[in-house]
Amino acid sequence: MECVKGIFKRRPNRFIAEVEVDGKLEIAHVPNTGRCKELLVEDAVVWLEPSDNPKRKTKFSLHFVENRGELVSIYSQEANSIVYDAIKSGKIKELSGYSYHQREKTIGNSRIDIYLANEVDDCCGMSFLEEPCFVEVKGVTLVVGREARFPDAPTERGTKHLKELIKLKKDGFRAVVFFLIQHPLATSFRPNWENDPVFSKTLNEAYENGVEILVYTCENSIDEIKLVPQPIDFDLSEL
Repeated sequence: MECVKGIFKRRPNRFIAEVEVDGKLEIAHVPNTGRCKELLVEDAVVWLEPSDNPKRKTKFSLHFVENRGELVSIYSQEANSIVYDAIKSGKIKELSGYSYHQREKTIGNSRIDIYLANEVDDCCGMSFLEEPCFVEVKGVTLVVGREARFPDAPTERGTKHLKELIKLKKDGFRAVVFFLIQHPLATSFRPNWENDPVFSKTLNEAYENGVEILVYTCENSIDEIKLVPQPIDFDLSEL
């Protein structure tokens, strides 16, 4: 990835940011609808991905921001790809051993990020899927001290996904919510009770009903984002 260094100036709305590149003010797309107010502070160093699409309204997408000496990825949708690739390559031991992998599975009125299953052939040579597992991925950028927290802004959509996982689990399927911490300083995770008590309570309800919670971190560089193949601890209690 060819990234361009810039200086963050301000964020007029959740979709765009004003950044300074080589002394010139530019508009960049922000691929994260969270607040990111602890990261996107005036004069923060950011790294931008240029676009060669002439139809785009912005020349750049804001990919990384430097925070406390670390590169933090704020590209929220990239978390899905990182987790999916890590599952396929066997780097997530809790989700290894599946022979079938699919991105985005529609269930009811929701789309679950990752669908896993095992392909089995019957006596007639027909193949079918069994032992399905549904994985919902959440990218996390907010880190307080060394503790990652999610969400950084209220998320009705996130709560809806948790309720869908609860239903899937009650219907007899394996269901997992996967938090990928995109800030390398995190050593633990807790739901953000202060910002979104509804999501936090629903996450506790999901866990009590058998929905699994996995929390992993990343190592970031301008050229590559790598999942660290070791889960970190989480605490669901309110501070």
